[in-house]
Amino acid sequence: MTALPAGLTTGTYAIDNAHSTASFSVRHAGIAKVRGTIAITGGEITVGDDLESSSVSAELDAASVSTGDENRDGHLKSADFWHAEEKPVWTFASKGISTDGDDYVIHGALTINGVTNDVALPTEFTGTATDPFGNPRAGFEAELEISRKDYGLTWNAALETGGVLVGDKVKIALDISAIKQA
Repeated sequence: MTALPAGLTTGTYAIDNAHSTASFSVRHAGIAKVRGTIAITGGEITVGDDLESSSVSAELDAASVSTGDENRDGHLKSADFWHAEEKPVWTFASKGISTDGDDYVIHGALTINGVTNDVALPTEFTGTATDPFGNPRAGFEAELEISRKDYGLTWNAALETGGVLVGDKVKIALDISAIKQA
């Protein structure tokens, strides 16, 4: 039985969409990074008596992508990339949680563009607090790198100087604030 982080109490926590962020970055033209966000529309963290009885689930809205450029956002939502109209929801569902020193690894199924792959999500528990409205909160940060090709995201364009327009590796960062439910 693996103990819970200090200060985290058992129960169900709803991911606070207004205070949580899912962001990404990908290499563009081999020289710079494009960064963006995708809205977290729902999610739940169930904290059991130990890690083995705990779980995490989340949903993201593929059409909410924001990179600061409307044309690029429209292209990302198109069939060239993740066809947000036909595949509007991305999901994560945990299959287990393990420790890694003082941090945690959430093992689970990540679905993007209708394609599901198992991932290991290194996660840091950032603490608990009670907000001004009396709500107990818990915070988490996580990062991982995926291959966009593993999710059927293969559109690209060759560059005259060699290489391609869009890199394969996508870095994903999550900043989560979750509210304990009564």
